[in-house]
Amino acid sequence: MKECRIVLVDDHSLFRNGLRGLLDRCEGYRVVAEAASGEEFLALLPELEADVVFMDFSMPGIDGARTTERALAQRPELKIITLSMFGDESYYQRMVQAGARGFLLKDSDIADVLQAIDTVEAGGSYFSPQLLMSLTGRMHAREDAPDEQLSEREREILVAVCRGLSNQEIADELFISKRTVDKHRANILEKTGCKNTASLVVYAIRYGIVDI
Repeated sequence: MKECRIVLVDDHSLFRNGLRGLLDRCEGYRVVAEAASGEEFLALLPELEADVVFMDFSMPGIDGARTTERALAQRPELKIITLSMFGDESYYQRMVQAGARGFLLKDSDIADVLQAIDTVEAGGSYFSPQLLMSLTGRMHAREDAPDEQLSEREREILVAVCRGLSNQEIADELFISKRTVDKHRANILEKTGCKNTASLVVYAIRYGIVDI
């Protein structure tokens, strides 16, 4: 079984110790390094062999977004998961644009932590379920959405998906059939390369289709 190599970047040693203790008890996952700041992590990066990085946003010095941008410029294969608290919504857009693949609440259960690791390591995107529910209700469409590969109707449906609506609810809101929504949603997934709602939310934020 391949072992997933993990790095913890957070300025609170108590939190790092707690998360490391949980991961050390899980077979197939190993914390290979820790850093208390973005600067410390970037200094370690040239010699670091890692797969997944847990990145706090609010740290002294370089914040999580700038650290993520600089890290991925050097090591684009890294999968970065943002560690966050409720109330940090303004940070998510910056972290998505910087290249983060996942968003995990700091009080998540270990099962959610492992699911986040497995999802991003496999190339997907992950939002903590509680966080996704909180965010979708606050998203709204941008009139100047720059993404051009989706049609106007597909963008409408993507925004509705990001708001947490089911296909039937979208159909009722747009006065079209559920079958039509099903077809548009399948086209959206194919065009964007997304596999689930979390991936669609990341895509919509990254390309400016929605604001939080």
